[in-house]
Amino acid sequence: MSSGRLLSSSLLLADVTLTYPDGAGRLTALDGVGLDVPGGTLTAVVGPSGSGKSSLLAVAATLVTPDRGRVVVDGVETAALSRAEKAELRRRRLGIVFQQPNLLASLTASEQLELMAHVDGRRRRGAAGRVRERARELLAAVGLAGEAGRRPHQLSGGQRQRVGIARALMNGPAVLLVDEPTSALDHERGAAVLELLAGLTRERGTATVLVTHDRAGLAVADRVVGMVDGRLGAGAGAA
Repeated sequence: MSSGRLLSSSLLLADVTLTYPDGAGRLTALDGVGLDVPGGTLTAVVGPSGSGKSSLLAVAATLVTPDRGRVVVDGVETAALSRAEKAELRRRRLGIVFQQPNLLASLTASEQLELMAHVDGRRRRGAAGRVRERARELLAAVGLAGEAGRRPHQLSGGQRQRVGIARALMNGPAVLLVDEPTSALDHERGAAVLELLAGLTRERGTATVLVTHDRAGLAVADRVVGMVDGRLGAGAGAA
């Protein structure tokens, strides 16, 4: 990747505006958004449906290019990156946890993680043992040490979500983007997943952005920001 590293927080969005075509005009999804997330901290973003939360994550993940503004991931300015360079950035410096973990039915929990090392493209000959060891270490970190050989249908909903979190951490990302991880879980399992995310954020030094409707998510966050009509403001309930 040709872009140089900058001395900055692990995730920075500055004056980000994103619009989409809407009939004869344009719809504003993000309106001058600024967000600075240091490594080792978790920022929760809350707001009603349609407020721009998903657009915020898409821009932070470099999946969508904003109309204007800066997006800096782990010290890398993303504006001038090619499509291939952005894909490389996502593989190596970004971890994404989706609402649904979307695990491959034919793979074990360990194999779901090992696949990420293959996709990353840095795997060298003879490294299979190290990759497997790292996968098992991460599964142990999310409380699944005894489930490495199980396939998705043999795991509970909460366990599958934990596999998704471990998978997102497999390549050592600097930034972790998490989209409604408790939407399909009951209160107890959802709270456990949120506590896990907060602990992993601090232990592994990731800059974590959590989009959530779950009030329990506010208690584990270092900062809470509200989003309404594409604008970020102060949130309530920060720890």
